[in-house]
Amino acid sequence: MNYHNKKFKPIENSSNGEVSPDMVFHYQQNGEVLTCQYKGANIVKGEIIGLVDETGVIEMQYEQINNKGEIRTGKCTSTPETLPCGKIRLHEKWQWTSGDYSHGQSIIEEV
Repeated sequence: MNYHNKKFKPIENSSNGEVSPDMVFHYQQNGEVLTCQYKGANIVKGEIIGLVDETGVIEMQYEQINNKGEIRTGKCTSTPETLPCGKIRLHEKWQWTSGDYSHGQSIIEEV
């Protein structure tokens, strides 16, 4: 699975997350290396780096500056699901590696 130039929007997120519905994640991929920059109502600037395995699972780390001026970091495993229409839905299990170190889940879908 290749995520190069694919865009994703959040459709579900845990209450302890900072992702907002207006956010768009624009993925770039070169080989197994994935990168992404994002921003939204709650995020001034965010960046992702990750590795994609042969089944399309992404192991990533993210860092972001929220609208409170805080730097937050985390890690995430995203597991792909191919929808009947051919678009990709990513099921994400994440954990903050700063702040309260809490866990969460989110779903983002290709637009």
